[in-house]
Amino acid sequence: MAAGRDGQPLPASIRVKVCGITDPAAMPMLARAGVAYAGLNFFPPSPRCLGVDQARAVALAAPPGLARVGLFVDADDALIDTVLASVPLDMLQLHGAEDPARVTALRARHGLPVIKAVGIADAADLPALDRFARVADMLLVDARPPPGAALPGGNGLAFDWRLIAGRRWPVPWLLAGGLNADNVTQAVALTGARQVDVASGVESAPGVKDAGRVASFVASAQGGDLASRQSAPEPGPESSPAWAAKPA
Repeated sequence: MAAGRDGQPLPASIRVKVCGITDPAAMPMLARAGVAYAGLNFFPPSPRCLGVDQARAVALAAPPGLARVGLFVDADDALIDTVLASVPLDMLQLHGAEDPARVTALRARHGLPVIKAVGIADAADLPALDRFARVADMLLVDARPPPGAALPGGNGLAFDWRLIAGRRWPVPWLLAGGLNADNVTQAVALTGARQVDVASGVESAPGVKDAGRVASFVASAQGGDLASRQSAPEPGPESSPAWAAKPA
C-alpha cells in the first residue's frame, strides 16, 4: 500500500499493475508505492524483454504481496516451461493471438491464473472480452495496436474509453493502453475500472521505472476512484451505484 504523510499505509481501492520491470531494485520501490502487480516481459521484440537469469533476479526481489506476472505473446510450451523452471511467477499474461482453448490449456498445464489481454479499437472488438471472460481468470482491456505495430501492447496508445463505460464481466479486469498520471484519473472515473495497467507511462526510458512517476500514477488512479464514486447516483431501495454493481 502507499504510505500517507505519517508513514502509515493508505487503503488502495484501485489496484495498479506496472508492466515491463527490468531492474530488481524496482520491485521494492513498486511495493512501497502501493503497486499490486509487477509485470515481467518475455516477448523478444520488446525493449523490456528479460532473459531467464535477469527475470529470476527481478522476481526474487519482489516483497511479499507484490504479484509477479509473466507476459508472453503467442509463446510455445517450451518457452513458458523454460521460464517457469527458473523464474517464480504468480500469474501468466497472454498478450497475443491466443484463443480460448490456449488459455484453458495453459491454466491446466501450469496451475497458475491467466490474464488474457484483448485489444480494443471499436465496438466490433468487444465480443472477444465476453469469450475470454469464460476461460481466463482476469482480462486486460488494452488498445488494439495499429496495423504493422511491432508490439501488441506497451505502445503508449489509448482507445476510446466510452466503448467500455459501464460494462462489466464475470472476472476481474484491468484497464490498459496509454495510461499515465495525467489521464488515469479520468480513465478510472469514466470506465469504473478497479484495476489499471501501466508501462511506458511511468518510465524515464524503456524499462526504466521512475519512482516519482509511479507514485504520481498510483495517487492519480486513486483520485479517479474517488471521482467515480462521487459521480455515481445515490442508490435507491432496489439499486446500487454502477461502480458497486459487480466486481471489476
